[in-house]
Amino acid sequence: MMRSCAAYNTLHTTRADTMRDLTPAEQSIVDVAAEFGRDTIEPNAEAWDADRHAPRSFFHAAGELGLCKLIVPKTHDGLGCSVTAMARVNEILSQHCMATAFSLTVHNNITNLVAGNGTPEQVAAYLPGLMCGETIGGFLLTEPGAGSDATSISTQADKTASGWVVNGSKAWVSNGVNVDLLCTWVQTEAGTGAKGIACFLIDANTPGAIRGESYALLGSHALGTTGFDFENCAISDGALMVEPGQAFRTAMKGIDFARVCVAAMCCGLLQRALSEAIDYTAARPAFGQHVGDFQGIQWMLADAATDLEAARLLTYTAAALLDEGQDATVAAAHAKKFATRAAFNRIGECMQTMGATSLSRERPLARNLAAAKMAQFTDGAVEIQNVVITRGLTKLALQWP
Repeated sequence: MMRSCAAYNTLHTTRADTMRDLTPAEQSIVDVAAEFGRDTIEPNAEAWDADRHAPRSFFHAAGELGLCKLIVPKTHDGLGCSVTAMARVNEILSQHCMATAFSLTVHNNITNLVAGNGTPEQVAAYLPGLMCGETIGGFLLTEPGAGSDATSISTQADKTASGWVVNGSKAWVSNGVNVDLLCTWVQTEAGTGAKGIACFLIDANTPGAIRGESYALLGSHALGTTGFDFENCAISDGALMVEPGQAFRTAMKGIDFARVCVAAMCCGLLQRALSEAIDYTAARPAFGQHVGDFQGIQWMLADAATDLEAARLLTYTAAALLDEGQDATVAAAHAKKFATRAAFNRIGECMQTMGATSLSRERPLARNLAAAKMAQFTDGAVEIQNVVITRGLTKLALQWP
């Protein structure tokens, strides 16, 4: 008979954390996240998916627990968590709902951007609300015609005597339904590519900032993803957070971190699917024995377990490199590429071992399968990871004697 899901979870919690020791404070916040996922996210995930957004109360509750200031430096009253700790939080929350884990990660990234790049006036105006979950942040980089090639964004900010006027469209805005603060990347000088890109902090209620309807997608609706249009949206000079020439590098600076977080989320998705499949096949009778007693079923689950082990090793290796201040670009690409593929493929196989029962919305598997597929496109599609990895190989080849 196979191990129970509880034993399997215990095994992996221990092994994941020993890859880099968490501080007592970090372990405490990981424990808080586990309780939050179990008590708040799990009972509501399906309803939030149906509503196409998580409610504002979700952010308030997360903020009260410190989950909205995870990576903000302690000098700004944040928790100053390591990348490894952030990955653990994402992995744990995604076992209940990847969309809400991703939502909080986006919000944390905005909070940290303001803490690290905002003017004193912007920090005073926005950071307290962001850290407590009262103000909800959104990252507006992608456009309908500019995804992977972020240097080609065309949303334009034109200088005026009193500030700037913004025109253009943004797409795939996570937290868009609830967002209050738009961290918006725009072009200030057409034809200059990355050199002309600047970042503004725009109040979502500013006239000319038009919020779109929540996207109807394959899944992960709790993200409340929308588009935003800007039509002669007038903002002050005080809205500028990162100047042209610096903004694009700032936007890309956190991409390795984001890819590690997505990889960790996929580990959580696969962990949950494998645990559900182990429990179900161990208890389900079939032909005088249990489904889990058939070798074919055992091998499907074993393959899923192997991929989970590999995905975790890649993810936490990349996280450790970032924590040590080393170059983790290729490691993060490997982790994101492998974990997203493994999650999608192996969740499907875990569902297969459970038969039609796995399709029920009373279980998270169908929702998690959709999330795993969507993860293959977030923070750089799988094909973009291949570009990054190939560049790394080329760089190595040039160093060979």
